[in-house]
Amino acid sequence: MALRRYRNRGRNSGVTAYEIGEDYIEVEFVDGDLYLYTDASAGKDTVARMKQLAASGEGLSTFISQHVRDRYAAKLR
Repeated sequence: MALRRYRNRGRNSGVTAYEIGEDYIEVEFVDGDLYLYTDASAGKDTVARMKQLAASGEGLSTFISQHVRDRYAAKLR
């Protein structure tokens, strides 16, 4: 699957793109880093919230920095 462009409704997000899977979300940041967050690494409820924020185009970067931090499964890039 290809990454989807993050809508960035707040216009100041650190997130540029994402991909949603059944039990994961991949998030690409403005510096080009790409992280994989899974239900196992970050928690099912946390990943579900990240998916909602990604789809809405607002609040994902803030949520990651405040609540998820380094609970990623892998740094993909």
